[in-house]
Amino acid sequence: MKIICIGRNYSEHAKELGNEIPENPVIFIKPDTAVLKGSDFYIPEFSKDIHYELEVVIKVSKGGKYIQKETAHKHYEELSLGIDFTARDLQSELKSKGLPWELSKGFDGSAVVGNFFKKDKYNLDNLSFSLLKNKEKVQDGNTKDMLFNIDDIIAFASQYFTLRVGDLIYTGTPKGVGKVEENDILEAYLEDEKILDIRIL
Repeated sequence: MKIICIGRNYSEHAKELGNEIPENPVIFIKPDTAVLKGSDFYIPEFSKDIHYELEVVIKVSKGGKYIQKETAHKHYEELSLGIDFTARDLQSELKSKGLPWELSKGFDGSAVVGNFFKKDKYNLDNLSFSLLKNKEKVQDGNTKDMLFNIDDIIAFASQYFTLRVGDLIYTGTPKGVGKVEENDILEAYLEDEKILDIRIL
């Protein structure tokens, strides 16, 4: 299993980090060891600035290469929410040196993901999701604001990577990302249903 992640897929998030609006999906990969086991996230010793980034996640149900946008919907049946934890201080340091920044994104436990649900019960073009930190809403997103929708992402990514059953695709985060501290509680909602409940240690 691989984890394909999309950066800068919401224009307001790109702006809040001072990044340009991309012409094509910005892609990075997390290893399968990044998936969080359980509901406790431990702040790693190598960072003092871990940020949450809430995202809609889809699971590949049918593999393929060079998938066309028109048939991309046939390659996934389920979705969930996930948190892409980012060591922002490490990322900034690596980027300033022109180095790859996988260390800041792909570390163990950096890919939270909830239970998956059949996509048929949702309108994927107008799907709301939100994140609460200590009961205060910090992120409020909707898939209608994506620069590249799910089918766009699948078509683009499959030009470069063969998609396999079980691969996860994190589709990008809306504005409102921020730092977590020890003892924070993160709760994520898909529409009105709680999907994630994460404790920061």
